Amino acid sequence: MSRKPTRGYFVRGHFVAEGSELDQELKRDAKGGELSKTDLKKLSDRLQNLGEQLLTLRGDLFNRLGLDDRLVDSLAEARRITNFEGRRRQMQYIGKLMRKLPDETIAAIEAAIEEQQRPSAEATLQLHQAEQWRDRLIADDGALSDWLAQDAGADVQQLRTLIRQARKDAQAVKERPGEAPRHGKAYREIFQHVKAALARGEGDEPGDPA
Repeated sequence: MSRKPTRGYFVRGHFVAEGSELDQELKRDAKGGELSKTDLKKLSDRLQNLGEQLLTLRGDLFNRLGLDDRLVDSLAEARRITNFEGRRRQMQYIGKLMRKLPDETIAAIEAAIEEQQRPSAEATLQLHQAEQWRDRLIADDGALSDWLAQDAGADVQQLRTLIRQARKDAQAVKERPGEAPRHGKAYREIFQHVKAALARGEGDEPGDPA
């Protein structure tokens, strides 16, 4: 899935991200006056929020940003502060430091945060495979043997019990026409078992040779 592009515009060949400090400055110049208190508050809140999210950014994504030492040290200090008021003041200071960052860096920070929040392609594939294996295990008697050929450490008895219960639950739903289908605990536990095995690198797509 492609990343949603940062909204903005070009001025004399230079990209200006919407909401950035340069964007606000250009709007101020166009109006011939200073930013309103409302605009300043919005800008400050936006940058402080980015600073908060930087605190939880993965190390590889954080290091890729190449932030200056003063901001990096200030973020590290914010992580150590446990006092509410002290942390609030520290985040305000971080917000001020971030106002000095170029638009490209702000856009890179937003892109890194979005990347962290977006599930990886591998994780998405594993979820789909787990769903396919779960459905096949419940529907096909021969699927358990295929799964055990790939997940040798599986608890066979537990899986058989879960599969039987999931089939009973599915049959009970069929016998109550008109009700919205609801999956029971066994259905969810089979999925969790398969997903965990796939995360360990055990098991292929349903139908693949063992």
